[in-house]
Amino acid sequence: MSGSIAASSTKGVVGLAASSRSASGDVQTMSVAIYLHDLSGGGVERQSLIIAEEFRRHGADVTLVVHRLRGQLLDQVPAGLRIIDLASSRTLHDIPRLARFLRTEQPDILLANVDFNNVAALLAKAVGFAQTKIVICQHNPLSASFVAYQNWPYRYISWFYRVLAPLIDQAVGVSAGVADELVALGGVKKDRVVTINNPVVGPDFEARCNETVEHPWFNQPGRPVFVTAGRMVPQKGHDTMLQALAIHRQTSDSRLILLGTGPLQAELQSLADQLGLSEVIDFHGFQGNALPFFRQADAFLLSSFCEGFGNVIVEAMGCGTPVISTRCSHGPAEILDHGRFGLLPEPHNPNALAAAMNQVSTLRDRFPAEVLRHRAAEYSYAACASRYMDVFSALVPNRAWVA
Repeated sequence: MSGSIAASSTKGVVGLAASSRSASGDVQTMSVAIYLHDLSGGGVERQSLIIAEEFRRHGADVTLVVHRLRGQLLDQVPAGLRIIDLASSRTLHDIPRLARFLRTEQPDILLANVDFNNVAALLAKAVGFAQTKIVICQHNPLSASFVAYQNWPYRYISWFYRVLAPLIDQAVGVSAGVADELVALGGVKKDRVVTINNPVVGPDFEARCNETVEHPWFNQPGRPVFVTAGRMVPQKGHDTMLQALAIHRQTSDSRLILLGTGPLQAELQSLADQLGLSEVIDFHGFQGNALPFFRQADAFLLSSFCEGFGNVIVEAMGCGTPVISTRCSHGPAEILDHGRFGLLPEPHNPNALAAAMNQVSTLRDRFPAEVLRHRAAEYSYAACASRYMDVFSALVPNRAWVA
């Protein structure tokens, strides 16, 4: 790990450095706590580490607060970033520990991430009578099309938001569609909702993109290679993708590399066998850096029924690779500007996806690499952090950022 972890009790006191909050001068620097579940290898966790470092780069005093200190990203924690481990067995148990942290530390801002962690943050403010401004970030849709694929407690997220709306100082949707749902379904006042897209492209993006990765299917003329990445869960629609590949292969000798793992992997491998695709699909597993695969693909595929944003689409575009994504709620159509930067076949429709895949030989001419890279650059670390900094400064105007 970049910083050394020193453990204390299980009541939420694991640190990577002493707080650097300044009490000198007329204007104090902004203090921000970022609350999330853990440091597993998902997009939310990566984003939290990215913006934590961006905030620190602008002089803020930043603390990461986690439900449990665990996960694949532990070794990517920036050196010197302070971490508070609530060490709870359930998110419900986070509430009193988080309330104690807010009363004791009194950060200017608590930025909470994802669903029940957002709810816990709001309840912690209430029971702790904290003055900290609470900013919740909603990464997932709240609509029925997404909720249908989640565990039953998720159905109550919108209800919790409606009840706790007075405690929300600012709500962030990672796409315009998610932001609209926070208002329509979550009951948050429109003037307290803002859209801030995820940070995807950073200073190291090009170097990561150009790393070497070997695969026997790349650089085989006449055999296009599609690549996809994501957890193998129902809303990703991998079964639609496999059915589309079977249709597409009636006219093209294409291959598919699937990056990621998930509970549906065995079921999808069985479906590949049934469709006669076992020799042309590679279940390649989780990759710490998927960008070299995206760079060498003829096209990136996404077959989701719903997405809050869609980091992988931006990553593929940043590698100069054309994208074929289902027109699902909400992020993909926004990122691809409703077809200007990629193909958007309808979801749940293998024939529509196969028709888009049939155009693979012309995609790089229709969507030039430099145009795609320029679009992806709009979703930079700096742009995301700047939007959050504007929100925080409006909430706590007597705190300063240092360039």
